[in-house]
Amino acid sequence: MKRSLLAGSLILLLAAAFKPANPTLTLKRETAADSMGACQGISYQHGRIFLYGDREVGMIREFKRSGDSLVYLKKEYRLTQNGADLIGHPTGIAVHRDLPVFIGNSVKLNPEGTRWKTDIYCVNWNGLLKSGTLDGNLLNTIDDDACIQGTRPEYVRYRGKWYVATADYGDHGNEVRLYDPGKLRTCRKSSEPGVLFKKFTCSPWVQNLYWADSKNTLVLIQNQVEGRKWKFTFVDMEKSLDSGKMVVKDTQLIDSREDELEGFALIGNLTEGIAVTSARKKNVNFMHLGW
Repeated sequence: MKRSLLAGSLILLLAAAFKPANPTLTLKRETAADSMGACQGISYQHGRIFLYGDREVGMIREFKRSGDSLVYLKKEYRLTQNGADLIGHPTGIAVHRDLPVFIGNSVKLNPEGTRWKTDIYCVNWNGLLKSGTLDGNLLNTIDDDACIQGTRPEYVRYRGKWYVATADYGDHGNEVRLYDPGKLRTCRKSSEPGVLFKKFTCSPWVQNLYWADSKNTLVLIQNQVEGRKWKFTFVDMEKSLDSGKMVVKDTQLIDSREDELEGFALIGNLTEGIAVTSARKKNVNFMHLGW
C-alpha cells in the first residue's frame, strides 16, 4: 500500500512538473509615440520596429528600441497612391521571409457594423520602404469579401505550411480564417475558390493577430468590450482548425487600462513585447510575457 501511495504521489509530482505553464502578461512601462493619429498596430521585423496608424492618411513610422523606450528614426512611409490616401485605416501587416507582403484595410461603413469596406493589399514592401509611398509598389488589391467584420492579416504556420490568417472585429459571427498566400496574391476576391483554406469561430472584438511560432500559439489581440479595455487570448490554432471552434489555452486581461488595445508583438525574444493603443497618450506599452 505504501509503495502504491508513493508511486501515485511521484506520478502527480511529475505531472505537475511537466504541465505547461499558462502565459502571463505584465504591463511594465507606459510611454508614447507621437504623430501616429490613432495607432493601429505594430510589426517587428528582424530588429526593426514599425508602428502604423491612421493620421490624415494611413502611414507607417519606423523606430528602434533604446532601453525601455522607442526612438523614432525619422522614417515615415505614407500609404498613398498618386498623393491620395489608399490604405487609410491599416489593420495588419503580414510579413514572412520571401512570401508576399499583405496590408489590411478595414473601414466600418455604418454605426451598426453590418457594412464594411475591407481590402487586403499585396505590396512591394522593400519598394515602399525605399520610396516612402505605394506609388509603383502596389501589386494587387483584394476585396476581402469572405470576411464578416474587418480584415487583419498575419502570417501563421499550420502543419508546416505558412498561411495568411485574418479575423473579424464585431460582436457576432466572428471567425479566424486562413488564406493561401499564393492564391491571395493573385485573386480579386478572397471568396474565390481555393483562397480560403480553413477557418474557426472566435470571440468578439479582435483588433489584431500575433503568431508566436516557437510556441505554436496564435494570440488574439482583443477588446473586452467594443473599443475598450485589453484582452489577450492565447489559442491552440491546430485544435481550433480541426474542431472549427476556438480552443483557448489561456486568457489575459489587463484591467488597469480602459483604452482601446490595437496591436501587440514580441520584440526579439519570447518574453519582451510591445502593445499599442489608439490613445494619444500611453499608446506604446512595454510588456513582459511569461510562458
